[in-house]
Amino acid sequence: MALQLKPLHPLFAAEASGVDLKKPLDAATIASIDAAMDRYAVLVFRGQPLDQAQQIAWSRQFGPLDAGLRKATGAPTRFQYDELIDVGNVALDGSVAGRDNAKLIGVLANQLWHSDSTFQDLPVKYSMLSAVTVTDEDGETQWADLRAAWDALPEKTKRHVEGRTAWHSAFHSRISLGDDRYTQEQLARFPSIERPLVHVHPGSGRKVIFPSVHCERVSGLTLPEGRLLIAELLEHATQRELVYTHTWCVGDYVMWDNRATLHRGKRYDLSMRRDLRRTTTLERHAAQAAA
Repeated sequence: MALQLKPLHPLFAAEASGVDLKKPLDAATIASIDAAMDRYAVLVFRGQPLDQAQQIAWSRQFGPLDAGLRKATGAPTRFQYDELIDVGNVALDGSVAGRDNAKLIGVLANQLWHSDSTFQDLPVKYSMLSAVTVTDEDGETQWADLRAAWDALPEKTKRHVEGRTAWHSAFHSRISLGDDRYTQEQLARFPSIERPLVHVHPGSGRKVIFPSVHCERVSGLTLPEGRLLIAELLEHATQRELVYTHTWCVGDYVMWDNRATLHRGKRYDLSMRRDLRRTTTLERHAAQAAA
């Protein structure tokens, strides 16, 4: 069966069906998913539970995988694969992590609007999240369309931000939450990365405004001016009309384009078990060139 798409929001995001995520994809199906991502930026596959190996295998069809911040922190993992990123609240021994567990900083930081791994000097493209265990209530994930956010910006603001850059820091959001227990060696492994505050999304050809909680300063502005500008842009980009909210069910598999969206996980009861597993791909051609 060919890929089928059902829009979930007036501007972006679609439910995808007709593809078995446990099976290898042919080139035509990969191309059709890439094209759907260029149009919708977020695809939701329902009723497709995956084990660790299946998620890794399926994700790798869209590009090399990246382990993200774990490369700097060296944090232990409960998974068989370093490229599988733990977005839940499950401790290494399989229990629900207590509030004194350091991994919960990551859980809380994920509640801030961001795009994955923009703090790396690597060409990040897609992220994919597999729902293994979900809470009975709360814990939704939200995505904001940054292409529509650019379109909706006042012309005066467009002129103010175009041509500026922002520095993205791996540790900026975590330090703001009180997590300052990083060594100089860890901090040095992820120096701040300068990125355009406005870019053109390569798949759709549309302009994108690109703020994030990872942004610590903006070119041509004082530190407080830059941070206030990022806060203003985040408020604009995440207004209700530009956001898709997903309520999780076990077996949901959501794929999104980090170059065109922001996302965040909403608050939930941390005493309730939640197991979501993320993979993040690099752009195929850019990653090959860098290698």
